[in-house]
Amino acid sequence: MAVINSLGTLEKFISNSDNTENAFYISEIPDVCKEYPCIVGIDEAGRGPVLGPMVYGTSFCPINEQMIYNKLDCADSKELNEEKRDLIFTNICKQNKTVGWAVDIISPNIISNNMLSRKKVSLNQISMDSAVGLIRAVESAGVKIAHVFVDTVGPPEKYQSYLKGLFPQFEITVSKKADSLYPVVSAASICAKVTRDHALKVWKFAEDIEATYENYGSGYPSDPVTKKFMEGHCDPVFGYPQLVRFSWSTAENALEKLAYHIDGENKEPTKKAPPVNNTSITSFFKLANKDNTEKKVPHEFFAQRCLSRDVEF
Repeated sequence: MAVINSLGTLEKFISNSDNTENAFYISEIPDVCKEYPCIVGIDEAGRGPVLGPMVYGTSFCPINEQMIYNKLDCADSKELNEEKRDLIFTNICKQNKTVGWAVDIISPNIISNNMLSRKKVSLNQISMDSAVGLIRAVESAGVKIAHVFVDTVGPPEKYQSYLKGLFPQFEITVSKKADSLYPVVSAASICAKVTRDHALKVWKFAEDIEATYENYGSGYPSDPVTKKFMEGHCDPVFGYPQLVRFSWSTAENALEKLAYHIDGENKEPTKKAPPVNNTSITSFFKLANKDNTEKKVPHEFFAQRCLSRDVEF
């Protein structure tokens, strides 16, 4: 496991991760966290954007050392500018004799697949599963957990009861705006937000797209830069690159306008207007041999993602 002690090493860790899968990192565990009862804070960043990962973060330290979060100026990450968040994150990393942290980077690909699968998994459930995974990871790493503070997803009473059922050995506090009420949750929020911001900055497209953070912005649907990216990077057959959460209504609505529409064999003809050109969808799976006879090969989309089929086209 890499040691992340700066923004540079954080970006390197993210760059070496597979964007199509979740990535997880937990810091080295301070010895004092294994010896003395600790508080643990959990919060997320990137729940609402249509682009990029959602990140759940946690931070922890001994109860008798918790004032360190105040000294680090930990506050709700949404109330801090990027420069201030980066500085606090760097200082959290420097307090590795007292403070530990972890992040769960949930790929937009995983979010979409879960929310659009036949057995749908809600974003709330994805969020709760990540929080539970962080608690278990911190406990498995040897941290002597006493009290867990969590920013809520849905009704706090219901969520708190759910977590208490899984972890009866810990005190559990679930609250709205926990990132504003509890500095340990503020620290978790900062770890999550900084990780998401830098994940967007170093995103590597598997698709044949040349774009940088400046080209797609924050990922929020209201961001003009994000809107422009969505309008200009929709393949009429395959839709959006995996940076985009297909399960968001923003993406679904855009695809209605920009992508080809395909009717199933057993469906009645729709009243939708045909595509501007008459390109057959099967042409995307075919190339010609030198003698102009048809050569059936998959579209480069599949090669870029190392996808193959067991049957011939």
